[in-house]
Amino acid sequence: MSEVNLIDSHCHLIFENFEKDIENVALRWRSNGVKKLLHACVDLSEIPKLKNISDRFSEVFYSVGLHPLDAEKWGPESKDILKNAVKKDNKILAIGELGLDLYKSSNYDVQIKALIPQMELAYELNLPVIIHCRDAALELISLCKELKKNNRCPGGVLHCWSGSPEEMREFLDLGFYISFSGIVTFPKAYKTHECAKLVPSDKYLIETDAPFLAPVPFRGKRNEPAFVENVAKTIASLRESTFSKIANESTRNAEDLFKFGLVN
Repeated sequence: MSEVNLIDSHCHLIFENFEKDIENVALRWRSNGVKKLLHACVDLSEIPKLKNISDRFSEVFYSVGLHPLDAEKWGPESKDILKNAVKKDNKILAIGELGLDLYKSSNYDVQIKALIPQMELAYELNLPVIIHCRDAALELISLCKELKKNNRCPGGVLHCWSGSPEEMREFLDLGFYISFSGIVTFPKAYKTHECAKLVPSDKYLIETDAPFLAPVPFRGKRNEPAFVENVAKTIASLRESTFSKIANESTRNAEDLFKFGLVN
């Protein structure tokens, strides 16, 4: 039997609940076949910590960006901070997580002012974006269509997908990947199940979004990268496929999007 090769395409490891046992967490992700991890950034203040953890663990890569729920922190210098960080570290593989969240906040105008410069920067640097989208699919699709019309839309991924098949098709048509998290293992996540069945084999990723959204059978516990295996197994079941095939496809897709192999 060939060795399992998994990529957790979105996680958060610098939060306090990992500080005491990060070495054991790493042992578990390695024993479960997780070869690479993409640590998402939600605040510019995180960047030094993200660099430190990526230096500490060779398999950890990261993004830089500002989460839409922190959009009020975007300032005149923010774009330059992100750009300079990218120039200094080739383990930065994406911009984000960025996007729109109209579920927890209604400050659309503030979020847009942080989103557009980050999208522009990703296009300028030829980096993919990691998109957070909650109750804002129509708005994001409209924005991305406008960018695409002007040939200024970066590639990227809709992380932690929980939208409808119709919304998914719109994002796929725009060239984006779709990433499935522990949500896909939840028994009543019917829309996500349907999307996992329908998504093209070359356009999906898997993630944990650790420490959030632990998959079945770990719901209610702290999530961690080792549990991405459970996401892959659930998708295999939904697609009437095999764990090995899902692991291989999702890993290949993550490599294609984030270009891990180009890092020295």
